[in-house]
Amino acid sequence: MLYVDIPSPAEIGKLVATRGEAMISIYLQTTPETQHIDAARTRLKQLTHDAVAQLEEVGVAKRTIWPIEEQLHDLMDDDEFWRTQANSLAIFVTPDSLRSYRLPNHLTETVQVSDRFHLKPLLRAVSMPQHAFILALAENELRVIELLGDQPAQELRVPGMPKDAASVAGTANVNSRSYSGRQGGGEGQKHHLRQYCRQIDAGLRALLTGRHEPLILAATDPLLSMYRSVNTYAHLAEHAIETSPVRIPAHELGAQARTVVDEINAQSVAEFATLYSARENEGRATTQVARAARAATFGAVDTLLVDMDSVMPGLVDEETGEVTFDEDSSAVSYGIIDEIAGRVIAHGGKVIAVRRADIPQEADLAAVLRYAI
Repeated sequence: MLYVDIPSPAEIGKLVATRGEAMISIYLQTTPETQHIDAARTRLKQLTHDAVAQLEEVGVAKRTIWPIEEQLHDLMDDDEFWRTQANSLAIFVTPDSLRSYRLPNHLTETVQVSDRFHLKPLLRAVSMPQHAFILALAENELRVIELLGDQPAQELRVPGMPKDAASVAGTANVNSRSYSGRQGGGEGQKHHLRQYCRQIDAGLRALLTGRHEPLILAATDPLLSMYRSVNTYAHLAEHAIETSPVRIPAHELGAQARTVVDEINAQSVAEFATLYSARENEGRATTQVARAARAATFGAVDTLLVDMDSVMPGLVDEETGEVTFDEDSSAVSYGIIDEIAGRVIAHGGKVIAVRRADIPQEADLAAVLRYAI
C-alpha cells in the first residue's frame, strides 16, 4: 500500500515563506514495494552530490554544507523510513532542518538549490487529487475504502461507524411493515434509513475533518439521495458510483472511483478555461510570465495554472515583481514560475499545477486576476 503524508495548506504556506542561504529541494521517484526501494536510496545519494556541487560552485561555506549532507545521509541510512513509501518523495532541507513528504503522484525527478524552496511539483499533489475516499453504502453493508494513486484501493476500519441500517434502528429488519409508535411501513423505513445515514456522516467526521479529498458515494437510491441530504462533508463528489456495492471488491470500486476523480480534475481545468476566457476579455487574465509576476507580487492573482514540470530559472524582484531571466539554473537563482506560485499562495490565491496541455495557449502559466494590472 501507499504511505502518504501530503502537506496541509498551513505547511505549504510555511514552506513558501521560508528563506535561507542554502535551501535544497529534491523530488525523487520512489515505490511502495520495499524490495525495490534501494534504487531510490541510491538515486538520492546522487542527487545529494549534485546539490552539494551547486552549493560549492557559488562559494557556500563548508560549515553550511556539512549539516545539509549529514541530514540527507541520515535519511538515506534510515531503514524504517524507506520501508514505507509511495510513488514520489519530496525533500526540503536547510542546514537546520529536513522535511519530507511521501506523495501518490508520479513526479519528475529534480534537484533545485536556491534561497527558497522549489514547490511547484508539490502543488500537483495538493491541487489535483489522486487521493479519495469511497463510501460503499447499502442497507445491510457499509464500507469505507481509500483510493491512493494508482495502487489497489483498500478498505479502512473507521471507529464509531454503524454496522448496518438494522443495527441503528434496533430491529431485525428496517423493511418491516409493522408500526411502532407513529412510525411504520414506508414512512418508518425512510426514518430508519435517514437515521442510519446521519450516524454514518457523524462517524466519518473523525476521518474527514480538516481534509480536502473527494468522498465518492457508491450506492443506489433511496440511500444515495438520503445520504446526500444529510451529508456535512464539504467535498462530497457530485458524481457517484450508482450501483449496489454489495459483494463488489474494494479494488473494483477503486477502479470506478478513479474515473470520478479524473472527472473532478478535468472539471477543475475546464472551469478555469471558461473563467480565463471571460476574464481575458476584461483585461484580467494573462499567460505572460512578466505580467503574472507583477500581479502576484501585488496580490492581484486569484487563480494560477502552472506547468508542473517546467523550470524557468531567474529572479523576481521582491518589491516590483520585475523578472530577470537566467539561461541556466544555479544556486543564485530559482524557478520563476515557482516563485510566482508562492506569491499567489501567500496572498490567498489558488494555484493548480497541471500538464502544459491543460494551460491556455499551452503556456508556462495562466493567471486570472482579481483586478486589472
